[in-house]
Amino acid sequence: MSSGGPLVGVTVVELGGIGPSPFCGMMLADHGADVVRVDRADLAVGAHTSSTRHDMLNRGKRSIAVDVKNGEGVEVVLRLAATADVLIEGFRPGVAERLGLGPDVCHRRNPALVYGRMTGWGQDGPLAPRAGHDIDYIALSGVLGSIGSEDVPTVPLNLVGDFGGGGMLLALGVVSALLGVRMGRPGQVVDAAMVDGSALLMTSHHGYLAEGWWSPRRHSNPLDGAAPFYTTYRTIDGGHMAVGALEPRFYAELLRLLELDPADLPDQNDRSGWPRLREAIGAKFASKTREEWTNVFEEADACVGPVLDMSEAPNHPHNRARSTFIAVGDVVQPAPAPRFTATPATAPNPPPYPGEHTDVVLDSLGYSREEVGMLRASRAVA
Repeated sequence: MSSGGPLVGVTVVELGGIGPSPFCGMMLADHGADVVRVDRADLAVGAHTSSTRHDMLNRGKRSIAVDVKNGEGVEVVLRLAATADVLIEGFRPGVAERLGLGPDVCHRRNPALVYGRMTGWGQDGPLAPRAGHDIDYIALSGVLGSIGSEDVPTVPLNLVGDFGGGGMLLALGVVSALLGVRMGRPGQVVDAAMVDGSALLMTSHHGYLAEGWWSPRRHSNPLDGAAPFYTTYRTIDGGHMAVGALEPRFYAELLRLLELDPADLPDQNDRSGWPRLREAIGAKFASKTREEWTNVFEEADACVGPVLDMSEAPNHPHNRARSTFIAVGDVVQPAPAPRFTATPATAPNPPPYPGEHTDVVLDSLGYSREEVGMLRASRAVA
């Protein structure tokens, strides 16, 4: 549990899941919330493994192991919800209700509760009961069809649906609803859907499309890799440089440092000349190593930099200076973000083992030792 941040004093119950809902819980924990993750009771058996300690979406949280298919286990979770500010879950629509942990039941115990729901398709609509993954949600939201080469869409990892359009959107929704409660409004349900969130990330591009500046045809626009001044180039050693010289002054600096004469090249905004311009710029980048070009552009305002992999990024001087990456346990990973001047976040604790804090949490809920023993005997908790 983090000891600093703007959410100190906020209590969150996270019903164990994978991907976007734990990411939401991690963000809340990063900024000081006391997040109690409800893990499955069977996961607590043999839980002391590297995979649990390396599940960084659970950093900074506490864990209680509960069988939510056991009536006594359900009561434990309801008692948690009764004392919490927030509950988040990532089940398919209707699952929480069938378990006896739906929002109506929880709000009867705690009318001020913010109940956050994370799904791919949302709580309603014809696809709501269907299975899916990030790639499916961003396919239907128009995101996937906008990324990649002219011939083939490129999968942008599972960042756009699961995390950007999913967990991060849920975190915003939870904090917004929580602010409403603090202003005297009732608790409510937050319906965060990855298809909605990933579509939302494309808002500006829909404006460009309406303006006629953007084409729905993939790899034909200034920001989708088609423009030779907003793309990546291979270097002689197999590395890559990222070029984002959109504005005229940055573009001019790019050409100057590449030692290319603008008079010999097509105009920057002449799309018919982009293939020849790409060839000229590409030939230059292919003449030196990534490190050499990094040194050339290091002090320049040309919007050019090296493409780093996950193992290289933590060692970049800028990232080191800002402590963009930190070590939690034995894992180097991104630090909490954003940053706050008055209530800075502190370094999170490593992820807990499933059930690591079961006794502590039950004690905080007022269960006696005898009651805890009975819960263990009935396998409601582990």
